Amino acid sequence: MFAEDEAEVLLASARTGTELEQMVQQRVAGVPLEQIVGWAEFAGMRVAIDPGVFVPRRRTELLLRHVIALAPSRPVVVELCCGSAALSLALASTLNEIELYATDLDPAAVRCARRNLSQLPVTAGVREGDLYEPLPSSLRGRVDLLLANAPYVPTDAISLMPPEARLYEPQLALDGGSDGLYVLRRIIAEAARWLAPNGHLLVETSRSQASATVLALERHGMTGRIVTSDELDATAVVGCLATADHR
Repeated sequence: MFAEDEAEVLLASARTGTELEQMVQQRVAGVPLEQIVGWAEFAGMRVAIDPGVFVPRRRTELLLRHVIALAPSRPVVVELCCGSAALSLALASTLNEIELYATDLDPAAVRCARRNLSQLPVTAGVREGDLYEPLPSSLRGRVDLLLANAPYVPTDAISLMPPEARLYEPQLALDGGSDGLYVLRRIIAEAARWLAPNGHLLVETSRSQASATVLALERHGMTGRIVTSDELDATAVVGCLATADHR
């Protein structure tokens, strides 16, 4: 977003001149615009964003496109590392008769996600905990679409990120370990236990990490393919569980 666009958002959001001045000072200090005004735009929707919560990126719309394309009727969907649940919100607003679960380890993200999903006319639940840990065991073998925009920035690269991210977003939403794939490998290792036959795992990653992500899928009995978008500057990997033999 250009400075002129940000200025318009701040002007439209401030109720008084004093509030506008405070907002401008926060933005100059590097606080993400979305945390200042309390919302982010994702897939044409306004998503509530609380202070300290990871701001959804437009590139994650690549995941959204492929999830929608792969969704069966009445899908069972799980989003891990959900943050504000922007992805889940967009899916639930697009797909009919969806059974939806979202999890995150960060209490602030869980509160924000619950607020975003609270008004949806669907079966939805946001649970606090580490990856699969808070999910009901009854979901094992039933998940049609398993999604994750997990942290994938290598630890040493976080210091190179813009201050909006490294200073004001939770490190656990960014830090993917030494090579950026620590959390993704954990997700992939357990995915086959939760996926339905012919279910799909879709994860966001970087171009440089995509091949290693596909290899991790293959080690755990899944096939994988890389999808990209130059328009969104985005890369994702789509994994498929072809049979139930690997659970």
